[in-house]
Amino acid sequence: MKTRMSSWLALPLLLLTGCPSGGGGDGGFGVGGTGVAYVVNTGPNEISAYTTDVAGALRDAGTLPLADVPSSIAVSSDSAFAFIGTNDGVYAFRVNSGTGGLSSVSISPFSPGNSITALTVSPNNRVVYAANGNGTVVAYSINATTGSLTSIDTENVGTSPSGVAVSPNGQFLYVSNQGSNNVSAFRVDGTTGALTFEENELAGTAPAGVAVMASGSDSFLYVSNQGSNNVSAFTINGTTGALTGVGAPVAAGTTPSGVVVSPNGSFLYVSNQGSNNVSAFTINGTTGALTGVGAPVAAGTTPSGITIEPDGQFLYVSNSSGGGNVSGYRITAGTGALVSLGSAFPAGGNPVGIATPGRP
Repeated sequence: MKTRMSSWLALPLLLLTGCPSGGGGDGGFGVGGTGVAYVVNTGPNEISAYTTDVAGALRDAGTLPLADVPSSIAVSSDSAFAFIGTNDGVYAFRVNSGTGGLSSVSISPFSPGNSITALTVSPNNRVVYAANGNGTVVAYSINATTGSLTSIDTENVGTSPSGVAVSPNGQFLYVSNQGSNNVSAFRVDGTTGALTFEENELAGTAPAGVAVMASGSDSFLYVSNQGSNNVSAFTINGTTGALTGVGAPVAAGTTPSGVVVSPNGSFLYVSNQGSNNVSAFTINGTTGALTGVGAPVAAGTTPSGITIEPDGQFLYVSNSSGGGNVSGYRITAGTGALVSLGSAFPAGGNPVGIATPGRP
């Protein structure tokens, strides 16, 4: 039986030292806008914390033990709370606005017994959505003061859900289902965050990661298909959230996993677990079509989690095998091409997920 975290975790656990000013986008920390990233490691069941400097380097800021095996992580865009999905529910942490330090919300985990496969935070930072291995997605309201979670809705999705994303306007939610090869679409109640089922739309084989891009009045959904080694693109109906395919799926690397859209909506990046690299694409803001940006860029062994820091300058990938580390890249303005930051940054064993504020 899994047990809850020890009571001493209610004290601040990670002290993130100050760094030079790195940008003024959402999710900044401290007086100088210090950046931060968190990685969940399944080997030792822990969180690795980092600060980022102006060159994109990750600086080790310590680790935090977890009571259960983590699967995913999301940080609210206002940098107030971090949420960890595990095999026994969702753990919540308050984030110190000056240091990035974490303190456990005392009654974590929420919904014990649920095996969380993916989670995300709504754009207004009021709701956490968690996909569960039992084929459901659960919506939790966030207490703005304490970070505690209250379940407000549970909806059925497809088989073996693996990814979850909310549209930037907060109106729609999507869950990728590896076992049933489809994506479940929902409308989101703007007041409560509750969900209304819209449809299950066919994707490729074994869809995994999912991400949404918005361009003016147009929005597009992207899904990495692990079984068919490609990425499916869909237009989003602005009224219902229903999906319509955009041409044929576009080739990615082998066993594509994580998917992330740049903050400016111009680029899409995919971590490829089987070929140990990252694919980059430009996004047509009118049609949603993808165009590859050169050849995939080398990563570590079995890259899985992927995130972009809020200012859109740097991308990070957690490499879940080969000792465990994080690859970092500079995003070239204008083209979206990735330039390696050099040697990978150390992480814990089997880092499967990585997040920056508002960028799961």
